[in-house]
Amino acid sequence: MDSPPELPQRISLIAETNRSLRENILKGRWQDHLPGERELCAEFQVSRPTLRSALKELERDGWLSNSQGKRRRNILGSARPDETKGKGRIVALSPRPLSAMAPSAVIMVHELRSNLARAGFQLDLNVSPGCYSTRPARALNELKAITNAAAWIVFGSREPMQTWLVKKGIPCLVAGSCAPGIELPSVDIDYRATCRHAGGILRSKGHRHISLVLPVGSTGGEADSEAGLREALDKETENPLSIILHDGTPEHLCTLVEKALRQKNPPTAFVVARALHALTVISHLLKRGHRIPQDIAVISRDNESFLEHLTPSPNRYATNPAQFTRRVTHAARKLAETGSIPTRSIRLMPDYIPGKTV
Repeated sequence: MDSPPELPQRISLIAETNRSLRENILKGRWQDHLPGERELCAEFQVSRPTLRSALKELERDGWLSNSQGKRRRNILGSARPDETKGKGRIVALSPRPLSAMAPSAVIMVHELRSNLARAGFQLDLNVSPGCYSTRPARALNELKAITNAAAWIVFGSREPMQTWLVKKGIPCLVAGSCAPGIELPSVDIDYRATCRHAGGILRSKGHRHISLVLPVGSTGGEADSEAGLREALDKETENPLSIILHDGTPEHLCTLVEKALRQKNPPTAFVVARALHALTVISHLLKRGHRIPQDIAVISRDNESFLEHLTPSPNRYATNPAQFTRRVTHAARKLAETGSIPTRSIRLMPDYIPGKTV
């Protein structure tokens, strides 16, 4: 499942304190015991409740022990945690916290955590924007040093991260699509078939110039979307497809849509990745006086619950979230139990929801 567009990060202060404590422990800054809470609060400039929450997480993960009210003892020294501590733990890696995820992604994470808990596994969400940069090696190496888990699940990953995961041999499941040439097990929507279907519908309605709207920094899902549309339009005019790459903000997206419509041969239909961006495109077109679908057609490649309340109702594709979560749960559980699973791509075909925008 592709991740939503980049948004400002609101990372938990507890999680950041936890990370800083782990890094200092690994560097060997403290030997047998951590300093007292007052000293640590002053050093990290956090409140005592924040510090205590972070320390409790370290105790839970096997990094520290509490000696009956005395100073907490560092049970790691400069070593990594006991490998047996991570056998029942699965780490989900994300570029953004739950508060910044799309509604469907939030539901998936909660259901995934419940499903894995019933199977005896603890799912921890680790928010690390640095791991999703164009040069993620440093952030990933730091994360690997402080993460002890039976398996990783990564959301919305791109080629640099995936290359590192393959090189390091991390037991990893990609919740999304892999970049070309990357061999990691993955679960995602069949965006290629989805957009091939969308292109066929628009072609049957007489549309000969279609724009595919994608966020900058395409993932494998975005590449598959373009490939599917091109397959549907391959026999049409010389330039049947144009690509609009935007930065995720409404202002930039609307500017590019306006630019496309001022071309000599403007698109008569838009296929938009991400439901939130489909909402932006539809509302902008209506604001500019374009009739939908009489003047311009719009299909949303993805679905979110808020699209049900939009007028006109968008033509869109909806995936069964429970089915997707079951597939991820099954693959992650098997990976954690065995240490490896076959390198294959599981692709789910969403349902087409006819609306009033085509």
